[in-house]
Parts: sequence; structure tokens; C-alpha cells
Amino acid sequence: MATSNNIRVGIVGGAGYTAGELIRILLYHPNTTLKYVQSSSNNGQLVSSVHKDLLGETDLTFNNIDFSQVDVLFLCSGHGKSIEYLAKNEIPEHVRIIDLSHDFRLKREGNTFVYGLPELNRSTIKQASRIANPGCFATGIQLALLPLAAAGLIVDDLHVNAITGSTGAGQEPTKTSHFSWRDSNLSVYKAFEHQHLGEICESLKQAQSNFGNSLHFIPVRGNHTRGIFTIAYTRFAGTLADAKTLFADYYLSHPFVWITDENPDLKQVVNTNKCLLYLEKHGDQLMIITCIDNLLKGASGQAVQNMNLMFGLDEKAGLNLKSIAF
Repeated sequence: MATSNNIRVGIVGGAGYTAGELIRILLYHPNTTLKYVQSSSNNGQLVSSVHKDLLGETDLTFNNIDFSQVDVLFLCSGHGKSIEYLAKNEIPEHVRIIDLSHDFRLKREGNTFVYGLPELNRSTIKQASRIANPGCFATGIQLALLPLAAAGLIVDDLHVNAITGSTGAGQEPTKTSHFSWRDSNLSVYKAFEHQHLGEICESLKQAQSNFGNSLHFIPVRGNHTRGIFTIAYTRFAGTLADAKTLFADYYLSHPFVWITDENPDLKQVVNTNKCLLYLEKHGDQLMIITCIDNLLKGASGQAVQNMNLMFGLDEKAGLNLKSIAF
């Protein structure tokens, strides 16, 4: 069984970008032992043969998981795969699950997973045994809007533009993640109908029960590798000082969200679990900028943050990471 000093970890779907970042964090987490990394396509191979940045850091090989020997299971496979995996495998009651796919994020009958955005559901996460880790775009957008919703101040439509790095498309090569296409290039995709809209709107409704405004979201493919830069704006009757106080009060106890008075850039957060948040007022419109690393605060870092809360650890354990900055 787990103790606060030795949480035994298994990872399912261990060959992708999010799993690679998860492995990197957990190898040096002060309270975890990484026991198993599973990958159907790489069984028996060294983990470092796929995640080459881990050469010399671990001699683990990809193997099937003995569930009796783990305390927490991270599911890092593609969307739809987590439901399949849990249907095919009987997971013991004591094993906690953190799913990084889209499979359990939306509320529905029979879904017992808690939505794992600590800045919204921290107290519930602490008591949970099943966590649905939020999407990357969803994280950046929700952190921009939740303080307004919690104060009941979303009174008009919401407008969001966000740009993501190529790692957001996953490790499997596609036309729009190929270097020759992505380099020096930009494009819009899934305008007004991105799959993360459902979870964002559910969270805003949770925070502000009368929320019913439209959320207009334009996602953009960037020509960088990692990071999400989000720009949101909506009508706000107060002053900029009012907004800054509102946001500062909301995030006062949340260690990874930092409100800055200087217009931020993406490299300030890449390789960290931070979210930088910046506010401007233009006429009756409040503009909110958030910056996160899509692979960390938008995926694996947030998953570890959730694990820390579930096991009663310091929320920041294993996540004191420095940005690349340049």
C-alpha cells in the first residue's frame, strides 16, 4: 500500500509525449517509485530507446503492469483508449486512476471520475480515487475565466483565441505536425467546435450556476513545439484594479497561477507547471492572457499535481521546474 514517502506508479500508454514528460517528473519526484511503464508497441524495449532524453536516467523497460504492485495508474493512451483499457482490465479497488485522455472529462450518468482542475476542484480531488485530467486548451482557457465565473460576473459572450505548439497534436506524425508544413506557418482548425468546449462550459456552469453565454473559441496551430498562449476577452463593468483584485483573491491559495503586471511571453512557462496570467482593460472589455506549457500544466504536470493532492502531499512536490527562458 502507498505511504506518503513511496507511492508506486504505473503508466499505461508510455510511448507518447505526455507519458515521456510524466516519466521525467516521476523519476525525480521525492515521493514516488516508478514501477511500470506499459506500451503495447514497444514491449520489452528500454524506455530510453523511445524517450531518448531519458538515456542514463533510467533502465526501465516497457512491460505489462502488475496492478497489485502499484498505488496509482496514469492512463496516457489516445482518446477512446482509456475506456477500452478499463473495460478489459480489472483494476483493484486500492489503485487510484488519473486519466489524461478525453474519455471521462464530461459529466454523464455512471461517470465517477472527478474533473481534475485543482484551481476549481481541489477539495474534491483530495478525496477522489478517479481523476479526469483536463485538456490543454481547456486548462489555459478555464484559468483565464474561472475568477469571473466564481464571482458571477460573466454577463456577455466570451471570445477566445489560443495558439498551441505542435506537441499538442501528439507524437504520431500527421500532415499538420510535420516539420516542413509546421515551420514558419500558422493555421486555424476546429473553429467554434473544438472538443474542449464541453468541459470548459461545464466548469463555468459549475462556478457560475446561471452561466449560459456563448463561448467563441478560435484554436490556432503554431509553429513552435510546446506551449499554449490564450487571449480571452469579455464585457466587464469594473476597473482594471477591480479585475486584478478579483483574480488575485481567487488564485491566492493556488501555487501554480501567477498574475503578472508585465505582458508575458510563452518561454516564461515552457518546461514548468506554471500558468502566467495578465490583464488589460479596453473600454468595457476585459482582456485576459494566460500562458501554459501544454505538456505540463496542460497535461502531465497537472496530472502529478492531482496525484499530490490525492495522496496528501505538498501540491508542488516534484514540480519545482525552471522555464527554459531562452
